[in-house]
Amino acid sequence: MSEDLAMFQASVRRFAAEELVPHEERWAKQQHVDRATWLKAGSLGILCPAIPEAYGGGGGNHAFNAVVGYELARAIATSIGTNVHSAISAHYLLRYASEEQKQKWLPKMATGELVCAIAMTESGAGTDLQRIKTKALRDGDHYVINGSKTFITNGHLADLVLLVCKTDPSLGAKGISIIVLETADLPGFRRGRILEKIGQKGQDTAELFFDDVCVPVSNLLGAVEGQGFVQLMQQLPEERMFIAMNALGSMERAVEETIAYTRDRKVFDKPLLDMQNTRFKLAEMQTTVSVARAFVDQCMTKMISHELDSTTAAMAKWWVSTQACEIIDECLQLHGGYGYMLEYPIARLYINTRPMRIYGGSNEVMKELIARTL
Repeated sequence: MSEDLAMFQASVRRFAAEELVPHEERWAKQQHVDRATWLKAGSLGILCPAIPEAYGGGGGNHAFNAVVGYELARAIATSIGTNVHSAISAHYLLRYASEEQKQKWLPKMATGELVCAIAMTESGAGTDLQRIKTKALRDGDHYVINGSKTFITNGHLADLVLLVCKTDPSLGAKGISIIVLETADLPGFRRGRILEKIGQKGQDTAELFFDDVCVPVSNLLGAVEGQGFVQLMQQLPEERMFIAMNALGSMERAVEETIAYTRDRKVFDKPLLDMQNTRFKLAEMQTTVSVARAFVDQCMTKMISHELDSTTAAMAKWWVSTQACEIIDECLQLHGGYGYMLEYPIARLYINTRPMRIYGGSNEVMKELIARTL
């Protein structure tokens, strides 16, 4: 934690408290954040903090992205999809886009003028991305795209979509490419409904449809076709680390809320915290949180220095997200009936943390990836 990072963390915490938390309930009802909020985040330097200044970013490293995810998770202010926009999509562009593409898109992503999504999942292809069916077939100097995507974070507001598709369906994984779509006034591009979820209701998770969409060949991400699967495998470990960081922030907030609640809650004329079961449960949870923080910090240090391997990232993703769900469930139980009420933070933490065991690759697949290295 450097001085610059600590100052940035404080600014993110203020932004969450002042600009996000007061609106979360309203955004949950409308199922997306206000567009102006993206511009506000951009004006405060919260978007693309790890993108070089030459492309309009903050010039930091992935620790700055991690701080954003961690603070928003702790604040229970996850409606704005900054992880997908700043920590994931922007870094696909930084690593694989041409210089012209970087100059065209990254500065506006940093200001919030462009909101970005990455579209991988389809109705029959989630964790197993080799099964995707969306096609982009070349016709002269354009690709003609047909297919659909689902569960796309930022899909409702996205101005840019990093579309994972097959440019050569006969080649399996080797025929997968990523093509960047600029959605404004794009014929054949349709947004479906914003999907109704049990949690993270303010985040615009949407369906996307592509009917003979024509995109210039120059929007291919990378120098040649067929590099998409490799690009995904190279970037997914970083995505999984940000999920682990979010899970850490959620479980830390849950334990803090529960300590405060059990200290004030009286049962049989004494604080709930004075009961041995409560004290032992909280002692166990605080220990797990401390171990998780040490592991995540170690992994983040490796990621920042480009030394994090995919196996360790898979370990962090499945274990920390699983521990977060188990701890938050225990915390909810200690809240009793109030834990089931959405006005209490613990209830929102409970429903918002549950999908962390699914997205970014299900935890069962994470274990399979680890097992392959044994």
